[in-house]
Amino acid sequence: IGSHFGVEDEVDMESGSFSKAFGVVGGLIAGEKHMVDYAFNKSRTMLLSGSAPPATIAACNASIEVLETEPEHVEKLWSNTEYFRKEVQSMGFDTGVSETPIIPVMCGESHSARALSTELLNHDVFALPIVFPMVAPDKARIRVMMSAGLEKDDIDIALSAFEKGGKSTGII
Repeated sequence: IGSHFGVEDEVDMESGSFSKAFGVVGGLIAGEKHMVDYAFNKSRTMLLSGSAPPATIAACNASIEVLETEPEHVEKLWSNTEYFRKEVQSMGFDTGVSETPIIPVMCGESHSARALSTELLNHDVFALPIVFPMVAPDKARIRVMMSAGLEKDDIDIALSAFEKGGKSTGII
C-alpha cells in the first residue's frame, strides 16, 4: 500500500496477508526490530499462535517467486479488477472507494447483503456477505476478491449473477 501511494519512506511498520494474492494462509509484519518485538509481545492473536507448517512456508515462498518472475499475473489481476469494477458500477452498484483487487459491492443493510449473497449462490457464484458487526449497520457489502486466474468469460458469469441478484433484491 505504501508503494501504491508513494509513501513507503514514511511507513514504520508493514503488515501483510498470505491469504489473498498468495493463495496460502498466514501473514507477516515487518519493520524495525523494536516495533516488531512490540507487536509480537502485545498482539493477542500472536500470543497463542504456533509456527506455520513447512508446507505452508514452501507455498508462500513459491507464491513470492511466481509474483517476482511472472509479472503477467499481476497485470492480469489489475485488468480483471478494472473490468469487473467498471461493469458492476455501470449496473448501478456502489463499489466504495477501494483501489485494490478486493472490491466491496455495497448493499446497505445486512439483510440486503445476505439476500444478494443467496441470489448469487442461486446463480452458482459464491460470495459471502460482510455484515454488522463487522461493518457499520448500514454498510453491509459483498466483498469480491478478484483473481488473475479468472478469464473474461468467468467474470461475465459473475457479472450476470450480480445483475440478476441486484435487481431481484432491489439493490440496483
